[in-house]
Amino acid sequence: MEFKDYYKVLGVERTASDDEIKKAFRRLARKHHPDINKAPDAQARMQELNEANEVLRDKEKRAAYDRVGQGAQGGQDFQPPPGWNSGFEFSGRPDESGDAADQSAFFEALFGAARRGGARAGPVRGQDHHAKIVVPLEDSFQGATREITLHSPVMDAAGNVVLEERTLQVGIPKGIRAGQQIRLTGQGSAGFGQGPRGDLYLEVEFAPHATWRVDGRDVYFTLRVAPWEAALGATVDVLTPDGTVEMNVPAGSQTGRKLRLRGRGIPGKTPGDFYVMLELVLPPALDDRARAAYRQMASDLAFDPRASLGGDE
Repeated sequence: MEFKDYYKVLGVERTASDDEIKKAFRRLARKHHPDINKAPDAQARMQELNEANEVLRDKEKRAAYDRVGQGAQGGQDFQPPPGWNSGFEFSGRPDESGDAADQSAFFEALFGAARRGGARAGPVRGQDHHAKIVVPLEDSFQGATREITLHSPVMDAAGNVVLEERTLQVGIPKGIRAGQQIRLTGQGSAGFGQGPRGDLYLEVEFAPHATWRVDGRDVYFTLRVAPWEAALGATVDVLTPDGTVEMNVPAGSQTGRKLRLRGRGIPGKTPGDFYVMLELVLPPALDDRARAAYRQMASDLAFDPRASLGGDE
């Protein structure tokens, strides 16, 4: 995906004021509008100008764009860093998406979920906000209260966009899944007149874990077993997000075998399952005794692991 330099598109400096951006857009729009400019690329150029103007004239989008663009280079291989927008607060609910047909892949990757659906008629209630938070998977199994810090772009007295920080205590409900939202009533923008404040919607994402992988409500775990445990069967301890569970490894198991602990996934009305993927691990032959054991096993078992592959007669 190509990184788009919106400042370059409008021909302004990164420190440009809102008024300078407005003037630059109007000047270029008059030049490139398809009703005036009959060049084959006039429509594409106008869409690019509209996109740059939408981002740089919106204090929230501009602050987010400036953050993700720090150190970014041109070219076709740009990808937003994982979790770049975690803890970053936007106005509007994430499901208020406009028509994305005229937006670039770059714009949609950054702001697709934050795009507003249009102006509100008779604004009384304050705008809703939304942000993404990252929590440990264990919180979904036990429930938890987390202190989170959000960064919201605001305009200072000099007219510059700055990030305002606020800290909230958030209850993480037991059984919540990645992608679900937590609604905090009255934590959005202030209303007009006597109107109520908007709400804050927090989209939950699980922190990457070295042990477990999540798919919906199901959790996956790779269990390393010794050859004799797989061949003869064994009872082993399996670490789940809800504690340690004893599990039987059936005799004759192979790498890739999938075992299931029913109902041990993420809790819910219909809880997920916990899947254990077996991986055989060979002991290293680091000394004479270990090497002798391998030679003895090769002699006694006469095992050919490639026998099932067939071959030339």
